Amino acid sequence: MLRPIDDYFLKHPEPTRSCLQFLREHILKQDEHITEAWRYGMPFYYYDGKMFCYLWTHKKFKLPYIGIVEGKQIDHPDLLLEKRARMKILLIDPVHIPIETVDDILDKAIALYSPL
Repeated sequence: MLRPIDDYFLKHPEPTRSCLQFLREHILKQDEHITEAWRYGMPFYYYDGKMFCYLWTHKKFKLPYIGIVEGKQIDHPDLLLEKRARMKILLIDPVHIPIETVDDILDKAIALYSPL
């Protein structure tokens, strides 16, 4: 039987499924302190036990996105605040993943958690 987190990735149609699975692996490879958990009904990623980011699909735009927990502290033109107080999201084109943008934003987010 599949774990709920694995089922989440498999239930999406292509190309969203492959995009989310790529982002899952990519986020986990960014830093040894990042771990994955199934929280709030979604794949959530923690940095040293602190909420870091999550993966989801946007209801309106039908695109996968990375939700950055401390996104409000990151100034990047591709991050959207929408109606959130603290988190910002990065919409992802599942056919052409903007890997440099993803890396730039993840690096900025990691810097918020890492000791100087």
